Amino acid sequence: MPSEDSGRPAQARSNSADEPIPWQSALTTLLEQEPPFIPERVQVMTVLVQYPPGHPGVPPHRHSGPVFGYMLEGEMLFELEGEPERVIRAGESFWEPGGDVIHYQDRNNRNDIWSRFIVVMMCAPDVPMLTLVSDEELGSRRDRRAPRPS
Repeated sequence: MPSEDSGRPAQARSNSADEPIPWQSALTTLLEQEPPFIPERVQVMTVLVQYPPGHPGVPPHRHSGPVFGYMLEGEMLFELEGEPERVIRAGESFWEPGGDVIHYQDRNNRNDIWSRFIVVMMCAPDVPMLTLVSDEELGSRRDRRAPRPS
């Protein structure tokens, strides 16, 4: 509930002194995103992904629903269809819409340390949570991939 003087949420106070109670300072919003769709009868899956140094990651694929992730350690080279590749570092969040969008890369961007991240996937029931994309489809959608760095 907003406080009357600032328009900001009112802060709960502990009984001693005038300090916020511990749970308030423990919450940090890392990512807030409205997905374009959520599959009917959605099943939610949380997965820990761990790649050794230099691991190439999963080949190009797609998910049946949106995916939300958080990088625990290391770095990932991340690329979605229509977006330039980018490096995601420990402490950063990422997401992908799922559905028809191809996820090109999730490789470990470092050759000296592990890459570890957690993903929460909203999957359509009775559909694999990850489907590899064929070379033929990649070729037919080449124009949808962002320009590659030289």
